[in-house]
Amino acid sequence: MIKRYLMAPGPTPVPAGVLLAMAEPVIHHRTPQFEAIFAEAQEDLKKLFQTTQDVLVLAASGTGAMEAAVSNTLSPDDRVIVVNGGKFGERWAKICGSYGVAVDEIKVEWGKAVSVAEVEAALSRGPARALLIQASETSTGVLHPVKEIAALTRRSQTLLIVDGITAVGVVDLPMDDWGVDVLVTGSQKALMLPPGLAFISLSERAWEATKKARLPKFYFDLTRERDNQAKHTTAYTPAISMIVGLRAALKLILGEGLKQVFARHDRLARAGRAGAQAIGLKLLAPESPSPALTAILVPEKVDGKKLVSYLRDKMGVTFAGGQDHLKGKIVRIAHIGYAGTFDLIVGLGALEMALARFGYPVEFGKSVGAAQAVLMEGMPA
Repeated sequence: MIKRYLMAPGPTPVPAGVLLAMAEPVIHHRTPQFEAIFAEAQEDLKKLFQTTQDVLVLAASGTGAMEAAVSNTLSPDDRVIVVNGGKFGERWAKICGSYGVAVDEIKVEWGKAVSVAEVEAALSRGPARALLIQASETSTGVLHPVKEIAALTRRSQTLLIVDGITAVGVVDLPMDDWGVDVLVTGSQKALMLPPGLAFISLSERAWEATKKARLPKFYFDLTRERDNQAKHTTAYTPAISMIVGLRAALKLILGEGLKQVFARHDRLARAGRAGAQAIGLKLLAPESPSPALTAILVPEKVDGKKLVSYLRDKMGVTFAGGQDHLKGKIVRIAHIGYAGTFDLIVGLGALEMALARFGYPVEFGKSVGAAQAVLMEGMPA
């Protein structure tokens, strides 16, 4: 028997209490009982997003919310700036391109964060209807400087549209205080749920933009959704059991406290980086790492694809590999959502053993020990 550990950056582990809530008998969605559950989740989502605006719930993956952000705020031939520093920055460009929106890409080396100067230069090249960026680029483990970029877009007519799929509930990303115009996330990351729900919130000026937007939409018509969700229901059939689980997951997050949640993710991330470097491994994003995951370069003589497969199939520990040109070159260890001290210790211990199996010289316990030194900060007195 192999006991399995899920340490990929989505889907992530789901707490037992959330699973039990989702296993309750399904109720009808056009009832006062469902409306009460939905209303509670709506209020808690505002606290998570740190906004007074509505946070709309969609039955979709996070990409559905990304598409909704584009189709509801833009028009054909609008010029937009897209920060493309990974697979999901590339996705912003592909979504915009599929709608005929004119994309001005800022191409950033994978593993690097965009500089504020690059964004400023792009904004100076001419009017842009929107700037689209990841807060945390999941494919590389990079954290982009959203706060500083928001300071630029607030002074212009450019909407700031942020993919927060591996950032919301991981790092402090106060939507209203920073001036983020559109913020999206998905259920299968820090919200500790299975895949299936997407979330999107718009600022007042983003809602104004929806009145002029001329891109086609039907299922992802956010104005229709907003009108319905104001009545604690949805325009179309919702993922009922997922929303019941959402209410339970949000209670766990807010019960821990956002400040404590952010500190836990930061601590796990610092421990993960310390552990990797202690055994001579290099980080893909050492200068601007995301607290959601640690992206580690695989040693040159080790086949990264086989390493990830061995960890998953033979050891029961699921990490993620690299995408596109990083396939076989990196391993991504997630510490997001329902993740704690001993998950990371298991993950690093497994990595040591798997590397040794593939011939990389490892002093057993060295990465774990380095991580433990950091993790002690969170141990109770």
